[in-house]
Amino acid sequence: QVQLVASGGRWVQAGGSLRLSCAASGRTFSTYCMGWFRQAPGKEREFVATISRSGGMQNYIDSVKGRFTISRDNAKNTVYLQMDSLKPEDTAVYYCGARSGPCGRSTADFGSWGQGTQVTVSS
Repeated sequence: QVQLVASGGRWVQAGGSLRLSCAASGRTFSTYCMGWFRQAPGKEREFVATISRSGGMQNYIDSVKGRFTISRDNAKNTVYLQMDSLKPEDTAVYYCGARSGPCGRSTADFGSWGQGTQVTVSS
């Protein structure tokens, strides 16, 4: 399995931007679909975005389309989530996940998880 370390979360005002990073160990990063999920207090972890193994395909939850961009650098074993026009409802712990093979949108599809990074957006 791949080991993941997420970073970049912090407090930000509404309308601001953040870039989250998720660094992966191992030499097989390019064989994994990578995803970002989030979990707000009292809620279940939800899908935010995924990116295919080559980086050619991205999928987003409707609420972040046009505001968030997922990308990856396979040479650096890193996946990113650029978050712009942040809203208070984006407040959550953000987790990166890795899935061996094609992408899915369910947490059950992902076998490896990072530790989470807190994003807090104030109004």
